[in-house]
Order: sequence, then structure tokens, then C-alpha cells
Amino acid sequence: MAEETVTAAQTTATQTALSERLLEGSDYLPDSILPAWQLVSQHPILGSLLIALLFYVLGVCFRSLLTRLIGRITGLTRTPVDDTALNYLRKPVFNTVFLFGLSLAVAVAKLPLGDILVNLLISMIVISWMIAAIRITTLLLEALSAERGFKLVDSKTVPFFDLTGKLVVILIGSYILLLIWGINPLGWLASAGIVGLALGFAAKDTLANLFSGFFIVADAPYKIGDYINLDTGERGKVCAIGLRSTRILTRDDVEITIPNGVIANAKIVNESGGPKSLRIRIVVGVAYGSDVDLVSELLLQAGGEHPEVCDYPEPRVRLRGFGASSLDFNLMCWINQPPDRGRIAHELHMRIYKMFREKNVEIPYSKHDVYVKQWPATTEQSARPEPDMGPGL
Repeated sequence: MAEETVTAAQTTATQTALSERLLEGSDYLPDSILPAWQLVSQHPILGSLLIALLFYVLGVCFRSLLTRLIGRITGLTRTPVDDTALNYLRKPVFNTVFLFGLSLAVAVAKLPLGDILVNLLISMIVISWMIAAIRITTLLLEALSAERGFKLVDSKTVPFFDLTGKLVVILIGSYILLLIWGINPLGWLASAGIVGLALGFAAKDTLANLFSGFFIVADAPYKIGDYINLDTGERGKVCAIGLRSTRILTRDDVEITIPNGVIANAKIVNESGGPKSLRIRIVVGVAYGSDVDLVSELLLQAGGEHPEVCDYPEPRVRLRGFGASSLDFNLMCWINQPPDRGRIAHELHMRIYKMFREKNVEIPYSKHDVYVKQWPATTEQSARPEPDMGPGL
């Protein structure tokens, strides 16, 4: 009980210390400003209004100064990244000056809930800087990954560093907020160890998805914008990689959300993970006795005439085997965009069929010839019924 009383007393002292320290700052004021500060102390309400107005003007001035001076420096660069980062800093700079002035005004006015209001205003300053830091971190990572020539950050690892940066900013900001409100973070961390064991058993699936999300981002088997195939049959474009799940947009324009714990243990075929071009295979069967040279020429012509088939590598034709009723040919072409695979394959099939009809190249289909070796013997006697001779005969 004694320890709890001491802890509560320390917490109360920490909460009230913030507003008191604002007033203690008057000891460091220049001698020329002390008469004005004494006047403010004698008239707290009027003084708090004047302080709020003064710091509002100072906030506007600091924001303008930041925009003009630093804006001239950033204007000399070609990239717009520094200009965007400067815009992100305008709001927290103004909030820092103005909200600090409001905190000082509340402390001077000595309102009934002044301590809570001061803590709330200082917390808003911290949150404002947290938001700006998260935005600037994402902006810098995108700029470093998009830099041509020498890249400081690989594009595949951008989500990993982005998530890590956000977590670091949130953890540091949360620690500062706890200190502002007089909460001992060490005590919370000790309690979190016990609570973490209970939550670990209760939310093991959620934690598995969380850690799988980190491993997916770190290992980078795919990135946002890639077309992937899963062993469960899903195929589509990766829209987002989160801490808990991955979202895929299928060719039917349906978004599928897959938990990271499932996708981390699945077999993933990344159609966008190899070189720039993607190979498609058109399987064609022709009848035995066909001119194989003519068939190869027609297939190469069909692949070469398509406008979306790459010139390099060139289309190739291979005779893959002798089937039960056909000669099996493969036309292999390379395309640039994985989502166009189905449409281009359809157009090539249509073109090949028309060319084969023009050149009388037979495409065999399943058919069966039945040969009757011998009809069963039949006689008129066996076909006629025996006459009824009546009873006793």
C-alpha cells in the first residue's frame, strides 16, 4: 500500500509539473520583459488572451519564415520531394508555436482544469509531429526507391522500411505521450509482459499473420503491382501488403483478402518477378501426314504478325511430341504485360485457326472408327416360333 501511495503521488506531481514549469520559465525572461510579465500575472484572464494572440502571430510568422527561407533553398533542386516535405512541416511548426502559447495562457489563467488542458495541448503538438514524421518517412522512402541510376533503397523493401519507420515513430510518440500524462512507461512495460503471454495464446492466429507480414515484406516474394498465382488457384494483381493480410485484385475485378499466415506457406508463382517480358505457350495439334515445315512457317507468321508480341526474344516453334492422333506443336511468344496473357492467347488461337483453314492444314479431333468383323449367323428356323401342338402331343 505504501508503494502504491508513493507511485500515485509521483504521478500527480508529474502531471502538475508541466503547467508549473511553464510558469517557472518566467525566471529566465530578460529584465526588459519582466514588468510586462508582472502585469500579466496581476490580470491573468487578460494576460492569457494577450499571450494566445501573441503566439498565434508568432506561429504565422514562423510558418511564413519557414516557407520563404527554406522554400528558396528547396526551389533550387529539381526534385519536388523537398517541396512536399516542406508542406508537411508547415502545420506542425505552426501548431508547436500556437499550442505552446495556448498552454502558457492556460497556465497563467489558472483554470480549474488547467493541468489537463495543458497536457492535452502538449499532446496535440506531439501527435502533429508524429503525423508529419510518418508522412515524411513514406515520402523519403518512395523518393529513394524511385531514384534512377543508383538506388539507396530497393523498391521491394520499401514496404518493410515503411512499416518499420511507422512503428518506430508511433513507439517514440507513445512514450512521450505517456511521460506528458505522468504515466510511468516502465510499469506499463512490466505489466505488458504478463498481459502479452495471455494475448499470445488468445491471438496466436493474429500474431502469426503479423509476423508472416514482416517476413513477406522482408523476403519480398512479390511487391505491389505484381501478378501472382497461388497454389489454391487465385491469380491477380497485388493491391496492398499489410501487416495482417495481402489483397489481390483478380481478373474478374474482385478483391480477395488473404491472411499473411496462409500466403506465407503457399506456393507463389510471380509472373512479374522475372525479366521484363513474359512467355506464353500456344499448344496446337495437326494431323499426321501434314507438312511440318508449312505448319512451323504458319505458326511463326501468326506470332510475328501480332503487334503486342515482342520482337526480342523472337517467337519460336517446337515440335514437342507424337500424340495419339496428332503432331503436337508449341508456339512460344513473349509479351510485356501479364494481364494481357489471356487476350493475346485468344487472338493467336483465332489467327492460327484461320490460317490453317486457308492452307488446308487439318486439326484433328477425337473420332473413332468401328469395324465389324462378322455378323452373327441367323436362320429362318431360329427366327420362327415353334407351333403349339396342344396338350399331350
